[in-house]
Amino acid sequence: MSIGLNPYFVFNGNTREALHFYEKALRGSVVGIMTFGDLPENPDHPLTEEMKSLIMHAQLKVGNADLMFSDTFPGTEHQADGDTVQIAVHPSEEAEGQEIFAALAVGGQVVMPLQKTDWSPLYGIVKDKFGVTFQVDVAPNGQAAGEEER
Repeated sequence: MSIGLNPYFVFNGNTREALHFYEKALRGSVVGIMTFGDLPENPDHPLTEEMKSLIMHAQLKVGNADLMFSDTFPGTEHQADGDTVQIAVHPSEEAEGQEIFAALAVGGQVVMPLQKTDWSPLYGIVKDKFGVTFQVDVAPNGQAAGEEER
């Protein structure tokens, strides 16, 4: 049996902004966007024009990983807490790690500055402007996570 897992980000009305922020910061590409307005109309649950423009589902491809995104449905409780789940990013080059860290830090908060550690030539933690916490962990020997040694 094979199981796939991926992070699913849920935001409160600003998913489109977050999606394009991560597209740039993580050097990804948007695979698709579906809004609530793309669904067939249901007279029992009419949508306002504002609700129709909110993202029901979006996908961002970052390397071999898929990140999923959605806005909460209006009126649904949403609690942002970027500490429960953290996203680890494993660039193979230090310069790339520095660029990604800097991009994620714009408008956010550096929790642990990039630095050499026992396990990584460059590691740091940043909470971005959306409240999501990222660990940037440059792979030793220029090896991306999941790659086998050559």
